[in-house]
Amino acid sequence: MSDALDAAARALSHRDRSEAGVLEALRRKGVSEDEAVEAVETLRRLGAIDDERFAETGAVSLAERGYGDAAIVFRLEREGVTRELVERAVSALEPETERVRRLVARRGATAKTARWLASHGFAADSVEAAIAESDGAELG
Repeated sequence: MSDALDAAARALSHRDRSEAGVLEALRRKGVSEDEAVEAVETLRRLGAIDDERFAETGAVSLAERGYGDAAIVFRLEREGVTRELVERAVSALEPETERVRRLVARRGATAKTARWLASHGFAADSVEAAIAESDGAELG
C-alpha cells in the first residue's frame, strides 16, 4: 500500500487531479486495483484529493482561459468528475453570456472571433447575441 500511496502522491505533486485521475495514474503504473482504491481513500481522508475542489478550481481556471460552459463540462467530465459536481462548479461561475461579451469586446465582433468562441465551447446563442450586441454598439 505504501508504494501505491507514494505513486498517488507523486501523481498529485505535478497538478491537482480527480479521484478518477489518480486511479488511472496508479493503474498505468501497474498498481493493483485494491491498493489503488485504498491509496485514493487515504488521500481523500487527508484532503489531498477532493473532487469538489478539483471541479471548482478547474472550472474557474478554464473560464479564465476563455472556455465556455460546454467545454468546461466536457473537460471536467473527461477527468472523471461526476455530472453533479461539474454542474455545481459551472453554475458558480460568472454567467457564460457575460464572459462571452467580454471576449467579444476584447477580440472584436468578427466571424473569426465567433469561430474561436464556438471552438472554445460557448453556446451559439450566446456568441450570436454578443456579436450582434457589439455590432450595434459599434454602429451607434
